[in-house]
Amino acid sequence: MSSPNQHIIPRDQHSVSRDFISENALKVLYRLHKGGYEAFLVGGGVRDILLGLRPKDFDIATNATPEQIKKLFRNCRIIGRRFRLAHILYGRDVIEVATFRAHCDDNIEQRGDGMIVRDNVYGTVEEDAIRRDFTVNALYYNIADFSIHDYCGGLEDLEKRQLKMIGDPIERYKEDPVRMLRAVRLGCKLNLTIEENTAKPINEMAHLLEGIPAARLWEEYKKMFLSGKGQRTFNQLKSFGLLPYLFPETVKAINEDDDFAEFVTLALENTDRRISQDKSINPAFLLAVMLWKPLMERTDRLVNKGMHFNDAFYKNFNTTINKQTQTVSIMKRYGAVMQDIWALQVRLKFNHGKRVWSVFDHPRFRAGYDFLLLRSEVDPSLKPLADWWTQFQEVGREQRVKMLSQNKPQGKKRRTRKRKPRSNA
Repeated sequence: MSSPNQHIIPRDQHSVSRDFISENALKVLYRLHKGGYEAFLVGGGVRDILLGLRPKDFDIATNATPEQIKKLFRNCRIIGRRFRLAHILYGRDVIEVATFRAHCDDNIEQRGDGMIVRDNVYGTVEEDAIRRDFTVNALYYNIADFSIHDYCGGLEDLEKRQLKMIGDPIERYKEDPVRMLRAVRLGCKLNLTIEENTAKPINEMAHLLEGIPAARLWEEYKKMFLSGKGQRTFNQLKSFGLLPYLFPETVKAINEDDDFAEFVTLALENTDRRISQDKSINPAFLLAVMLWKPLMERTDRLVNKGMHFNDAFYKNFNTTINKQTQTVSIMKRYGAVMQDIWALQVRLKFNHGKRVWSVFDHPRFRAGYDFLLLRSEVDPSLKPLADWWTQFQEVGREQRVKMLSQNKPQGKKRRTRKRKPRSNA
């Protein structure tokens, strides 16, 4: 890669202000600076402020090594093997500090396909900039004089509203295929167009995601679908051919079933809406939606072989989750939530008798009910049931008791057998 042209934008010519930087990030920047080291806020924190957004993450780059950082901060923890990083802990707030990295082929460990598996070669801030993925992420805010250092034309690309890879996109995707997912995620999140040469290789290189650990793709799943741009991200992943390497059974099902495709779309819209309203989101809910059709297809196959529906249904919970975990890992606690949501779809069918109270008191009732509501939007036969549960929640206890009494099922009439007269003999 060629050396970038450095542009330094002084304090009075940009919109980045310390008012938008977290107190803990500023503490780290100042202490590094006072310790005699270079200290820059870098990446998304700078980028988002320039776009008029409030950043949530604040990453810092410095010429101090992880060991030197640890000497400055008692609350420091060094992590990572592929990239050694320093995490500065302030309660639950974690400020990530990375040492400037150089591009040095002799000391970088790569697999045969070009993916980097170990990289701890330290360098200068200029070299560090070239190593970053996109130009808009190679903007550095210098705590020494509050200037912005632009090494790769990131400011120009922000003005163009485009996301552009630094260097040759093909080689950069080989180094780390997750960059393809990041391109889609950042493009959707920030409403940036993916630059032509950056976008062009993605379809042909999507298969490289097969070599990414499922646990890492779980982290990417959360970033992509729980940021408020899930529907757009889903569509972009599909158009770039990336989605089958994340959710293969979901892709197959939506291609074969328009109703299921609508069900997934409604769930994505609902998730985005909840995030925009600052409502809580559980990563398991959307997964339960995306795997609903594969679960039901497995259930139907066993029912066709003579198994009772309930037995077939519950039997396939773990099978469906384990199959998905081969591509995108699902932590056990989220798998348990998914299973509760699915199981409630059977229990919610019974809107009479004492069992209603146990269903209503279930800790996952609301998630199960929301799932039923979405299903009823694509399956009109479920609408009366969904409406009944909606009303049941809106009224007081006395009215609920009345609803249950009015909703008693017609029991079968017991056949009375005539008794034979007793013999006096």
